[in-house]
Amino acid sequence: MNRILYYFIHFVFVISILSCKNSEPAHRSDIQEDLNPEDTFIELSSGQFEQNGMTLGILEEKSFPEQVHANGTIDVPPANRAIVSAPMGGYIKNTHLLIGDRVSKGQTLVIIENPEFVTLQQEYLETKEQLTYLKSEYDRQQILIRENISSQKSFLKAESDYKKAEATYYGLRKQLDLLKISPSDVEKGIISTTSSLKAPISGDITKVNVTLGMYVSPATPIIEIVDNDHIHLELSVFEKDIMKIHKEQEIKFKIPEASSEEYAAEVYLISTSIEENRTVKVHGHLKDLNKHNFLTGMFVNATIIISDNVTMSIPSEAIVSKEGASYILLLESKKGDVYNFKPVKVEVGAAHEGYTAIKNANDFAADSRFLTKGAFTLMGE
Repeated sequence: MNRILYYFIHFVFVISILSCKNSEPAHRSDIQEDLNPEDTFIELSSGQFEQNGMTLGILEEKSFPEQVHANGTIDVPPANRAIVSAPMGGYIKNTHLLIGDRVSKGQTLVIIENPEFVTLQQEYLETKEQLTYLKSEYDRQQILIRENISSQKSFLKAESDYKKAEATYYGLRKQLDLLKISPSDVEKGIISTTSSLKAPISGDITKVNVTLGMYVSPATPIIEIVDNDHIHLELSVFEKDIMKIHKEQEIKFKIPEASSEEYAAEVYLISTSIEENRTVKVHGHLKDLNKHNFLTGMFVNATIIISDNVTMSIPSEAIVSKEGASYILLLESKKGDVYNFKPVKVEVGAAHEGYTAIKNANDFAADSRFLTKGAFTLMGE
């Protein structure tokens, strides 16, 4: 009777142990804290495997580019940016443009008014009439000096007066041209008190610094125009990285404040001077420019691809760091519904886009399979 009771109690104890073991979640592995992970095995049922969303995979060839990171802005060449100001001071009489308006080269932007414009046109007319008389006197003195009738002094004075008036005439004429006032109209007696400022380039209005009635001097920036048809990247690369940069290298960049999308460009020019903050300017040309609505001044985070290395890799989440080493779970066998994994140490390299390079990939067979999802659940602390 006692012998039967002993076996019964022993049977109940074993059943209890197995029941507790089966009820443990998958994250309770057979690895002991005081054992080397490579000396242990992890046994997992199909139910646990599927319940925890685990997956298997093999080592894959992936691209791991060497990169240089840089920040910068979207900019335009100097020829595609214009600041309009008045050649002479005046009061704003008319302006109808707003920031964002599109203008064409030669289009009237602003009309300014100043009584001094009338004085300038008056001086032009007076000089022109005086020039006619002085030209006649100069021609007469030339004839007289050839016939030795007039003195050299009289001839030189006539010549000086004529040349001086001629210089004044052409100077006043050029000022009228700058003010967009037609000298021909002035000669016909059409006097204007206003001057129109024309757009020097086609583009979009980015700044309007004036209002009606405001007085502007020649130093006052009135309107800024930017032509976005030729925008580019203006990047700042640190001095320590600049020797790696060459023309036509690929650039990938993002505009963090506007979009999570990644865009493409290429290195076009590299500055030959170093800025005060020990960086060098790198000019990049954008690809597929017409597909995107980039704006001048946008801040960008960029990556310049220096070289492109292809090596064997595994998803980064398959790697578990333990006691200063990196491990992945190698599938030793699958018998029925039971998976048997063995932790193996790996030498990891660069990481890129969710994958990590494995330096000792040659240590594994080409068809070796690994736990690519769920490794931390089994091996993590």
